[in-house]
Amino acid sequence: MYILTFDIEEWFHLLDHPSTRSEKQWTKFESRIEKNLDRILDILKKTNTKATFFCLGWIAKKYPNLIKKISSNNFEIACHSYHHQLAYEQTRQEFEEDLLSAKSIIENISCTRVDTYRAPGFSLVKNNLWILEILSKHGFKVDCSIFPANRGHGGLPSFKKEGPTNILLQGGKSLKELPLNTCKILGKKMVFSGGGYFRLIPYPILRKMFQKSNYVMTYFHPRDFDIGQPVIEDLNILRKFKSYYGLSSSQIKLEKLLKEFSFVDVQTAVKCINWEKVSKFSLNNLG
Repeated sequence: MYILTFDIEEWFHLLDHPSTRSEKQWTKFESRIEKNLDRILDILKKTNTKATFFCLGWIAKKYPNLIKKISSNNFEIACHSYHHQLAYEQTRQEFEEDLLSAKSIIENISCTRVDTYRAPGFSLVKNNLWILEILSKHGFKVDCSIFPANRGHGGLPSFKKEGPTNILLQGGKSLKELPLNTCKILGKKMVFSGGGYFRLIPYPILRKMFQKSNYVMTYFHPRDFDIGQPVIEDLNILRKFKSYYGLSSSQIKLEKLLKEFSFVDVQTAVKCINWEKVSKFSLNNLG
């Protein structure tokens, strides 16, 4: 099963960097989200592929026409927070307020129920697993926030399951989890299905990784295919490499993937999975 998703955010929504951290700073950058979204929609139309769009509440408020465009093209809309902040830097109250603001504005604009979530930067870690309880409290049924390996923004390397999982919560409730998937290279877990990883890996190797995987959760951003985006000059050398390498070939690679493999959106994946047979984990055992 190959699941196609896009995180709908601006090219300057880089996490954990001083000059791109806050809403006040974002006003200094040019907007490229409209043309970048159109590029993605054109690719999906050309390849006749469905996808799930994890939208920022901030984007929805500033560009409601984009959310309407996604919805009018019959793509699934999900939530990617409001202010695109690292979840492990937020208190419970801050996270909950941000979540509800995003859910409300996205639902009002799209006229659809939003019950699927992904944390910015996959910033679900062992110290903030209470996020999953808050999601369930407010009607979310599916989470896609677990990065089952170490990474710059945390990750949850203790999560061993490769594929769909039921997270058991308090009060007999549960949350369906569709985590990222990994492959092992030299004994280490590696993610390959989105972002800088996707741009870095040559296509023949990507194809083999997809062929060997029974389950792949992708995560792309509009900026991943924007060859003309400006360079944020105060990024260090490593961060510049991660942010800009491979932009010239990324769209071609994506189109090849969509033609060679059959992708579904999150809601289709959820319907196809036999949730009675997948692994079950208690929230207390995840960390």
